[in-house]
Amino acid sequence: MIDQFMIGRDSIEQAWDASKGRIAMGPDEVHVWRAILDHPQSKVQEFFLTLAPDERERAGRFYFQKDREHFIMARAILRAILSRYLELEAADVRFGYSSYGKPFVTNKGCEDIRFNLSHSHGLVLVAVTRGCEVGIDVEQIRAEWMDLRLAEQFFSASEVAGLRSLPASRQVEAFFNCWTRKEAYIKARGEGLSLPLDKFEVSITPGGPPALLRSAGDAKEVSRWSVIDLPVGADFKAALVIERQSHEVRRVQWTD
Repeated sequence: MIDQFMIGRDSIEQAWDASKGRIAMGPDEVHVWRAILDHPQSKVQEFFLTLAPDERERAGRFYFQKDREHFIMARAILRAILSRYLELEAADVRFGYSSYGKPFVTNKGCEDIRFNLSHSHGLVLVAVTRGCEVGIDVEQIRAEWMDLRLAEQFFSASEVAGLRSLPASRQVEAFFNCWTRKEAYIKARGEGLSLPLDKFEVSITPGGPPALLRSAGDAKEVSRWSVIDLPVGADFKAALVIERQSHEVRRVQWTD
């Protein structure tokens, strides 16, 4: 199905499947769901009721209403998506958390489900697969956010050198290639910032293949993970990292 997806004034046409009800997943598939977070107050209140007490408490910590509503919708949409695989009501999905805060499903018989979520400026992506770890990151592309001093602080020396070697017109895309791929890898590993961003390297050149090039000197890590770019919308950059070399990515548009 061809859908029209809009974030603010930006719009694109991309091939995303629209799916309702239970969804099947093949053994080598990873599903990436796309949704928007801006909804009427009535919808936010309806979805708030599907959250667990700890999620409601976290929502209450946000100072700005828009941030609070985006958190509510992101968690509620995550629950709605997972419920389609688990054959449960959204409110019945149960989460546990690793020592680094990465959530996982604790419902009996559903332990093989793996997922990750990322959102930026009203766009949310949810990656779901089985039996292997997955990480996803999406960022709105803003030229003014590209800062070589920031890159020097968090990127590896090789990545910074590669960024500096590019003409100014290509540095913004390369910066966000690097940022989203590194974030997705960290999230897939589930170790938080205990894995420093400058201790592993990803490819960054615009138009080049996405890849993990090095990770703390462990050659086996490179062959363990796949890095995938995701075309999700105008003015956004997104990356997916999955603990599998053989994979098929299915893109799904979330519809209430």
